Amino acid sequence: MEKIPFKTESKRLLDMMIHSIYSHREIFLRELISNSSDAIDKIYYKALTDSSLVFDQDNYYIKVAADKTSRTLTILDTGIGMSQEELENNLGVIAQSGSLTFKRDNDAKDGHDIIGQFGVGFYSAFMVADEVTVISKALGNDTAFRWQSSGVDGYTIVPDQKDAVGTEIVLKIKESTEDENFDEYLDEYRLKAIIKKYSDFIRYPIKMDVTNRRPKEGSEGEFEEYQEEQTVNSMVPIWRKNKNELTDEDYENFYMEKHYGFDKPLQHIHISVDGAVRYNAILYIPEHTPFDYYTKEYEKGLELYANGVLIMSKSPDLLPDYYSFVKGMVDSEDLSLNISREILQQDKQLALIAKNIKSKITSQLQRMVKDEREKYETFYQAFGTQLKYGVYSDYGSNKDVLQDLLLFYSSKEKKMVSLDEYVSRMPEEQKFIYYAVGNSYDRIEKLPQTELVLDKGYEILYFIEDVDEFAIKMLMTYKEKEFKSISSGDLGIDAFENQEQTEQEIQDNQALFDEMKRILGDKVKDIRISKRLKNHPVCLTADGDLTIEMEKVLKAMPNSQNVKAEKVLEINSHHEVFSSLKTAFELDRQKLSLYTNLLYNQALLIEGLPIQDPVDFTNDICKIMV
Repeated sequence: MEKIPFKTESKRLLDMMIHSIYSHREIFLRELISNSSDAIDKIYYKALTDSSLVFDQDNYYIKVAADKTSRTLTILDTGIGMSQEELENNLGVIAQSGSLTFKRDNDAKDGHDIIGQFGVGFYSAFMVADEVTVISKALGNDTAFRWQSSGVDGYTIVPDQKDAVGTEIVLKIKESTEDENFDEYLDEYRLKAIIKKYSDFIRYPIKMDVTNRRPKEGSEGEFEEYQEEQTVNSMVPIWRKNKNELTDEDYENFYMEKHYGFDKPLQHIHISVDGAVRYNAILYIPEHTPFDYYTKEYEKGLELYANGVLIMSKSPDLLPDYYSFVKGMVDSEDLSLNISREILQQDKQLALIAKNIKSKITSQLQRMVKDEREKYETFYQAFGTQLKYGVYSDYGSNKDVLQDLLLFYSSKEKKMVSLDEYVSRMPEEQKFIYYAVGNSYDRIEKLPQTELVLDKGYEILYFIEDVDEFAIKMLMTYKEKEFKSISSGDLGIDAFENQEQTEQEIQDNQALFDEMKRILGDKVKDIRISKRLKNHPVCLTADGDLTIEMEKVLKAMPNSQNVKAEKVLEINSHHEVFSSLKTAFELDRQKLSLYTNLLYNQALLIEGLPIQDPVDFTNDICKIMV
């Protein structure tokens, strides 16, 4: 029988369909099932305007059957079918979409939107099949037709026999090679998994003959296998159900079924929008971090469906990085898909959905902060670091969204508090939001720099993560209150009642400080009488924006370029050590050098900084003991 050549530049175009457009071979089954669903939808639309047609959904289904012996995979539907002319136009002309034409001619709406647009999905079958046969009988026709092709060499169309209206596609599956396993497309468990993955929410039953086991009659303990027809897809997705019909258990079961995580979600968000862009979404806030969450291997993103058909397993554009912990899915009928339906076009619909989703997540987290604090703190323990990175990244462009979601440990409350809670109880005379940085709460508690702030009755926020101070520096202020490190040069607190006496004390001891500065050289920027110390003899502070803790973090990074904070050695003039310094300055300059180096190294140890020469330090201690 003479073959009819494909119209258009068939060889080049069909080759592109098979080898370039689709990134995963298994997609072919999604495409063929979607076409079958479209074919049934077309009868539904016809029934809306044709009183002679009665659409009884129980009579419409899709069936998938594999035969390992003949190496054939069959996809059958009870849809509208195709006439000879439609077979020629829809299958003989690559990129001619019968569904797109039908949608245009019938203004298809009413929640049964037809997916097919480009007319190329059918040809994905050639990725796995040597030969494709289509037997179709159109609604209202008495004759069926058989379309058959082995690929780029063209196709044949001949009359055929078929009792019922609909279409049957038979794929002659390729033989497996060393590099490609085509046998998997004849395995019922693999086929079922592909259907569940991509087509679980097609609105019509997808049936398969599934192998089951039952006790063998007359033989105790033995089982026999038998075939049973089953519907393998869920059909009605949870996101299309009324929220009032669903329980927390329903949402949790969906979370488990979709393998979003092994934990139990803390919160779910069910969104239904019918506006400029129509979409449904179910989002989850997990309880625990995935094992790879803070690694480069972690992939963020929501599952993306177009009218119930999975388009992307992870769509990263739907979530900002700082909400990358959110799991779930989005389904929309209004997306502009590309030709393969695997990658989304960057368009305003997707941007609108993403903007709305971000707003919904933010609102839910803010509500948890106020109304479900214990649950929020569980979440924050897992994902708070990510929120802080969100404040710090992108030059602080997201700080207004995230600042009210931050929690820090409070010196006063002895628990996690929000910035709003801190500011709400600040004394009227307090000018700044004070914070201290260290590697543990216990270590911060012992820092000498906290003495003056705590003595004034002011609350201190404790930062124990590397990102904390960087995030706060990006915030700069909260409700018009500046952040101030307890180690900063000026705490904004009047520590001395008699300012004139203090100034005189500084002047009287300037020569001592100059000599100590000479001894330490460029290790410190300055040496001063401390306005913050009460019981401790010495501490290090920093002038400028770069704090000592930030120096430690930056130095641990590659290409740190040896950044240094401008360190200041502060001496407590009311401590007995200060008297020893003055005596040594007057009587024994060698002893002054010993004391100065010891105090400097002591201050380094308090800050958790390394001592430049531990041997010299231990020798200095021995000299004091002797």
